Amino acid sequence: MWYRSASFVLDKNLRQQNNDTVTNLDSLPLSTASTAAEPISDISMYYQTRAAHHGVVTSDWLAQAQAAVVGHPEDSASESNYVSGVEDESKAFSVVDEFNNWRKQPELAEAVAAIRALASVIRSSQAKTMMELEIELKKSCDSLKSWDTTSISLAAGCDLFMRYVIRTSALEYEDFNSAKSRLLERAEKFGEISCKARRIIAMLCQDFIFDGCTVLVHGFSRVVLEALRTAAQNNKLFRVLCTEGRPDRAGLRLSNELVKLDVPVKLLIDSAVAYSMDEVDMVFVGADGVVESGGIINMIGTYQIALVARSMNVPVYVAAESYKFARLYPLDQKDMAPALRPIDFGVPIPSKVEVERSARDYTPPQFLTLLFTDLGVLTPSVVSDELIQLYL
Repeated sequence: MWYRSASFVLDKNLRQQNNDTVTNLDSLPLSTASTAAEPISDISMYYQTRAAHHGVVTSDWLAQAQAAVVGHPEDSASESNYVSGVEDESKAFSVVDEFNNWRKQPELAEAVAAIRALASVIRSSQAKTMMELEIELKKSCDSLKSWDTTSISLAAGCDLFMRYVIRTSALEYEDFNSAKSRLLERAEKFGEISCKARRIIAMLCQDFIFDGCTVLVHGFSRVVLEALRTAAQNNKLFRVLCTEGRPDRAGLRLSNELVKLDVPVKLLIDSAVAYSMDEVDMVFVGADGVVESGGIINMIGTYQIALVARSMNVPVYVAAESYKFARLYPLDQKDMAPALRPIDFGVPIPSKVEVERSARDYTPPQFLTLLFTDLGVLTPSVVSDELIQLYL
């Protein structure tokens, strides 16, 4: 029932915390009261730091993100607890710090940044045996996953890294230094493959983007942008309909990038998808994760776009790298860990009004036509077979 939903319970708890803060404010010292007056947020770390990667955010969005960071000092403490190799306080290595350094590169996906950070763990490790190194990598993966427990691509990237790197033949016949060198080579190779995946997918998409077509996109996806950029560089004539992508306006960011490529762009409000679908030849979206059923988890609104497209016989194409393949099998929208985000409606919202703050939804495979991956062009039904091969 609606009053048992995750968003209702979380919002109810949040309002109760805020009410308790206001009630007890007068009894606190001045310094404590000023701290307690700051808004309390349970927004995931991913959405707290996402503002750095978006050109269009509101001041309220940034204020809530900053308040969330201040309100959760244990997050920074957990990041500094990880030390690679021996416990040398003067040369402590934090895999989360390394990950965040890689994330500063705007063209680097979150999962690839994690892969690069894990490769650095191997490079800086002081382990003396393969068992110690494997334990160290496992702890690093756990640290990255706990940085944002709702990020599917981050968790999938860490899991695939462990499978790819550790699955090395004849390690038991080599000395440890040689085995470590081989692991590092495989880690670097995996990082290179992941970076090249976007270009491979862009090339596979070119046969489906034809002259005169109209493409509907939702949210900001680097791999979708790369495919459209490649089509524009190949002198294909097409236009793009971008949904605004509230609340972070990811579609507006994508439309700004397409304008730089001289691609005709029309910006839609999210609720105008059905109204404009008769103009569309294909829907083209990215994915936060591709699950075992062949469905995708992506920015909220993808599901309803796929529903409208299916009813009007418009194909829905998904572009996603193989490191986003996750061993999950959601049955409905509530089977996923909720990734919450701040919402700015531009006007004050009464405290008794429930606000849906979910950041993404699940689109079942029957509403998808094809998936473009670095493993090839797949139908949704083939995804489970590919996942089995990836994790064998």
